[in-house]
Amino acid sequence: MQNLIEELSLNAWPALQTVLVDGWVLRFAKGYTKRANSINPLYPSTLPLEVKIKTCEEIYQKQNLPMVFKITSKSTPTNLDDHLERSGYQLLSPTSVQILRLEKMNPDHDPAIVASDRSTEEWIDQYSRMNNLQPNQIETLTLILQKIVPEHRLFTLIEKGTAVACGLAVVQAGFVGLFDVVTDPSFRRRGFGARLVDRMLLWGKQQNAKMAYLQVILDNSPAINLYQKIGFVEEYQYWYRSL
Repeated sequence: MQNLIEELSLNAWPALQTVLVDGWVLRFAKGYTKRANSINPLYPSTLPLEVKIKTCEEIYQKQNLPMVFKITSKSTPTNLDDHLERSGYQLLSPTSVQILRLEKMNPDHDPAIVASDRSTEEWIDQYSRMNNLQPNQIETLTLILQKIVPEHRLFTLIEKGTAVACGLAVVQAGFVGLFDVVTDPSFRRRGFGARLVDRMLLWGKQQNAKMAYLQVILDNSPAINLYQKIGFVEEYQYWYRSL
């Protein structure tokens, strides 16, 4: 399941450009998010490791981007993480990938939550405000959202006329992935995040998804507690390595 979720997440949050190098998926998106600007060593390799890393370094240098690897326990070759650590690559953003089986979930429809099947200027503005994005990041975010191919919805929770939480759900292959779930800092600890996730899961079930998945950074205790209460459990972890 791990490699499947990795593939689904690549499709759910596409890069602006992708290059394949001997089983590694190299992604580029003007530096906005490590997910969209990292090397994903998913498949078996044939080239010597040192040659392959040097090739990738040259490619990222031409893009004026740092070398960032996204690593899991199944990254190939198996000695990659140890090699990167010895080479001075620092561990960044350890993240838990969590799953939830949806057959016993019975989420309710919430009329305060609106959904759109395409990125709107309003959603992008609200999401960017809640995350304090800079103009160049907003431009890249807009391009990424426009490139999503699988069925997806952008959700916004409106409380007394104010957008207080938003998120992205993407359905593919019987899974619904939850991304970019964020609550306005001024409205946290009021249950808005749980309501938003509940509505996203309902939409996923309506699209015949049997399983949900999400990614949460390990030091984000409030989010981890929220997802545990809903019923998510950890399937595996990933982390980044960068110079």
